[in-house]
Amino acid sequence: MSESSDAARCAAYMKALGDPMRMRILECLRAGPQSVSDIALLMEIEIANASHHLRLMNQAGLTTTRREGKFIYYSLNPEIFSRKGSGRRDVLDFGCCRVLLAEQADEESAAGEEA
Repeated sequence: MSESSDAARCAAYMKALGDPMRMRILECLRAGPQSVSDIALLMEIEIANASHHLRLMNQAGLTTTRREGKFIYYSLNPEIFSRKGSGRRDVLDFGCCRVLLAEQADEESAAGEEA
């Protein structure tokens, strides 16, 4: 791939993450696959808004989808998302750069219980 296409791909990832709502959706998807209605319910937003943001994330390559009947389930793209365990942070690796994700609340509380 050329440098210009690598830069365009990286910019698409960053643009997709450049919205607070999509960052919140990313946090929801870290827990596992979710349908549009699951995301809307968790985030207390309209289904149309959740669908819009998930569509943009999918077009940028941040998510993958699978259909079960009338439902489409979104997951973080395993080609760029790495779940780390034992005190290490989850990572989005775009090739051009890596984004370390904050520890999730349940991970933080579990770590506090171990101390």
